[in-house]
Amino acid sequence: MGQRDAYQIGIETYGDAGVLRQFAHPVPLPAAGEVQIRQTAVGVNFVDIYFRSGRHRLPQLPAVLGVEAAGVVEALGDGVDGVQVGDRVAYGGMPPGSYTNRRNLPAERVVPVPDGVSDDTAAAALVRGATAWMLLHRVRELKPGDTLLVHAAAGGLGLILVQWAKVLGARVIGTVGSRDKAALARAHGLDEAVLYREEDFVEAARAFGGGAGVDYAVDGIGGDTLHRTLGAVKPFGMVASIGAVAGDAGPISLDELGPARSIALARPSVLGLMRDTVQYRHAAQQALGRVAQGLRVEIGKRLPLERAADAHRRMEQGETTGSVILIP
Repeated sequence: MGQRDAYQIGIETYGDAGVLRQFAHPVPLPAAGEVQIRQTAVGVNFVDIYFRSGRHRLPQLPAVLGVEAAGVVEALGDGVDGVQVGDRVAYGGMPPGSYTNRRNLPAERVVPVPDGVSDDTAAAALVRGATAWMLLHRVRELKPGDTLLVHAAAGGLGLILVQWAKVLGARVIGTVGSRDKAALARAHGLDEAVLYREEDFVEAARAFGGGAGVDYAVDGIGGDTLHRTLGAVKPFGMVASIGAVAGDAGPISLDELGPARSIALARPSVLGLMRDTVQYRHAAQQALGRVAQGLRVEIGKRLPLERAADAHRRMEQGETTGSVILIP
């Protein structure tokens, strides 16, 4: 068996969703220590949009996008142990390149998909689940009785964070953009939904936390929302900034964090965490294990891989709920 043909979706230049292009690409036999995966589902994450737009720079152009997928092992390179042809696996992290139907990867990057978990679900849940593990166990250990504010609570990560936090015994308030999204988030365990276009989430979060604010807030919105979120957290609480959908928040003065408020601000990156193979495998296994134990993964949209641009546009315009996946 020689090389196989594949197709990829990527960019030759940074820009809006219109710069996405399809490329033909022969995939050689896997090298020593690698596996070849026939991909069945590809996760779409906001970091893909950051790479496409140039907010995050890629090592070189042209480049294939995507940091997450699931599929079936088709071939093994020399020296690979613990993985067999025919195994269902998933993976996440750098380097980008998951927007394709076939890919070679180091065997240490793939993790088994548990029985009872579909490929679609694994592709939608691995990076978001690993992010939830990082936020609720690594950045700050969430304890029973803690109060948590989650922005975009009806999004793919938001719904996973809400459920995971509830399992840990926390109370969760979240911002949403519509009543339908509020109902979806509540169905996944959210205690209180804030329609941020109509209500002041800072005031609501302070009341939810007993008057002084919540113990912990997760903000993937950025911009002015991040500055306002600092006011929603009680003294000696924490804000984790994990994205900038609304743009860069700009400089944050130490005076915004303390001494009067004594707020801790974290800027964690799940892709950074995933560079460490040991932490990556642990986080990925924890994520898929939670799903196997009953954590619900809402897939709001399935699109053919060729329609990756549509997926990006819908996410950027806030038209999606849950996760979006691409089907090769």
